[in-house]
Amino acid sequence: MSQHILTAVAWPYANGPRHIGHVSGFGVPSDIFSRYQRMAGNKVLMVSGTDEHGTPIQVQADKEGVSAKELADRYNRVIAEDLTGLGLGYDLFTRTTTRNHYAVTQEIFKGLYDNGYIFPQTTMGAISPSTGRTLPDRYIEGTCPICGYDGARGDQCDNCGNQLDPIQLINPVSRINGETPVFVETEHFMLDLPAFAEVLGSYLQSKQGEWRPNVLKFALNLLGDLQPRAISRDLDWGVPIPLDGWRDQPNKRLYVWFDAVIGYLSASIEWARRSGDPDAWRQWWQNPDARGYYFMGKDNIVFHAEIWPAMLFGYSGRGDRGGTPGSLGALDVPSEVVSSEFLTMEGRKFSSSRQVVIYVRDFLERYDADALRYYIAVAGPENQDTDFTWQEFVNRNNGELVAAWGNLVNRSISMAAKNFGAVPEAGDLTDADRALLERSRNAFGPVGEELGRSRFKNAIGEALDVVREANKYLAEQEPWKLKGDPERQKSILHVALQVVDDAKTMLTPFLPSSSTKVHAMLGGEGVWSGMPEIHEVDEDGGDPYPVITGDYDGAARWEHQPIKPGTPLAPPVPLFKKLDPKVVDEELARLAE
Repeated sequence: MSQHILTAVAWPYANGPRHIGHVSGFGVPSDIFSRYQRMAGNKVLMVSGTDEHGTPIQVQADKEGVSAKELADRYNRVIAEDLTGLGLGYDLFTRTTTRNHYAVTQEIFKGLYDNGYIFPQTTMGAISPSTGRTLPDRYIEGTCPICGYDGARGDQCDNCGNQLDPIQLINPVSRINGETPVFVETEHFMLDLPAFAEVLGSYLQSKQGEWRPNVLKFALNLLGDLQPRAISRDLDWGVPIPLDGWRDQPNKRLYVWFDAVIGYLSASIEWARRSGDPDAWRQWWQNPDARGYYFMGKDNIVFHAEIWPAMLFGYSGRGDRGGTPGSLGALDVPSEVVSSEFLTMEGRKFSSSRQVVIYVRDFLERYDADALRYYIAVAGPENQDTDFTWQEFVNRNNGELVAAWGNLVNRSISMAAKNFGAVPEAGDLTDADRALLERSRNAFGPVGEELGRSRFKNAIGEALDVVREANKYLAEQEPWKLKGDPERQKSILHVALQVVDDAKTMLTPFLPSSSTKVHAMLGGEGVWSGMPEIHEVDEDGGDPYPVITGDYDGAARWEHQPIKPGTPLAPPVPLFKKLDPKVVDEELARLAE
């Protein structure tokens, strides 16, 4: 039975281009998952966009001598183009500076406020003494007062997991320029997180055995020390506070983390409006049978496993103070928070300032998108921190994509095209033939099960095992030596082509572009797996901006489909580019520049 699946993908900051460490956490895993779910017959809504508010945008804009809007406009387009180049199949990739997003964010604020879960409080805010601007929590670092970790952020300590306020840090400094912040009294609105301790505890405990252990453990550890959290800031760049006496204040805005998580909902509502059915979003947000999966890096767990569910509970009237749902109605909380760990590069943290980085755009100029997607799936930071090295990238590209999968496709189709010009019909099958066919056909179950649970390494490993067994089968059967026995040769090549077709289907979520090529090589017609496109849109005649969207209703289905004898075959072209070993030295030299 078809199910509604929301794929909510973390919003990349529009303060610069994204590097491969970013997309290994939020981008590629979410697309692999969504493509599988579409192939399995489910109704997927995959949404995200660029996160364009907050101090990081303003800081970068100042560096470049442009306005915050100009900076956001530029990098919104750059990021949209890069994610499209990676083949990430968003139903809508938008931005947080739309009127729609402002309206939805303000509606969630008002619903929480009316239910008593938001209240004003005088706090101590961090100010940059050189600029007079507010410093966001994450731009302040110091020593954790709880565990003594040197490098805790102003919002949380990644070592012990506790939530913090900047003023609690020992020896706090600004990450922007190293100066010591000044703390001054300021009035802000607070989200009353302690009022959700009970409902959050029940919610998280119900996820035992479903979520990745690292995500659930981290979230549960935070329950014991929930504190009210500021959701406004002294800024002039962000969503205005929708209350009398506040909305017109030029230097008070909702804090970026508060409006960013609401983006999943606002993007769904924007998608529905653009689809021609303004209420279509409700099938993914107010449906007891729908499932919502949120993809991000581990530094965002607290926002998605605790704060966003608390906001949704509060808006829906579910917390210690009760309440009634706002005008949008009660809203569903995440079914699963799918967090990846961190990707490092050649043993070091990614750092644009220190040139320890390769941006998505630069990568795609030199290498295939599917090569990066494959590396992230098979060797990425799914459940532990992982190091990207150019040597491993080249080895996996050449040894697995080219020599294993690409070789199986090439020699199977080449021999069949050369000797018969079409898919040959199988004659009597041997035990070896039947064993391989059964192995390939039965792999759809375990591979699909792992994909549905976001266990991507296990899934692609199982699919590649089928590829390796097929290569072993061909090496043992030696069809190139059977010109004197064409009937046996036909049977072997039919079996090989059937396995190629099965493997192509199982690898489609990971390798959509190359799988489409295999579909065509096997004589397939029409669209196999839809790819994203950039469309220029506007809001009621305003300035146009790019969004990612697409028609993903192709022929790809998650099932074994018998190949048809007699289907014409043409000599194949290489599926992947073999990389010169010198690539390693060249890329390492770029890092050293």
